[in-house]
Amino acid sequence: MPRIVTDARQFTADRAWGARDLAEIEGASVRLHWTDQPYRWHVNNGAEVFLVLDGQVDMHWRKDGQEHVQRLGPSDMFLADVGDEHVARPLGEARILVIEKKGSV
Repeated sequence: MPRIVTDARQFTADRAWGARDLAEIEGASVRLHWTDQPYRWHVNNGAEVFLVLDGQVDMHWRKDGQEHVQRLGPSDMFLADVGDEHVARPLGEARILVIEKKGSV
């Protein structure tokens, strides 16, 4: 049955990085996250699509031993491949759509 999500920009969770599961597509999870706190440095075991829906997020990643950072706003995306070490640090509240391999951390 089709669904329409109209409250993505108002979504909140009871903890930082709390999520609403939206869909599972051939082994990938599609989740809406709310946060007001940084995540942690991590490497996913699959590709990840990170789309900021509301707020601003400083995305940090490491490449060749050097740290890089890019500020993301609404409609900006970060695409991580397997082995890309990264961490998201919101500036205040943010809502993010994440598509990644189910069970990825």
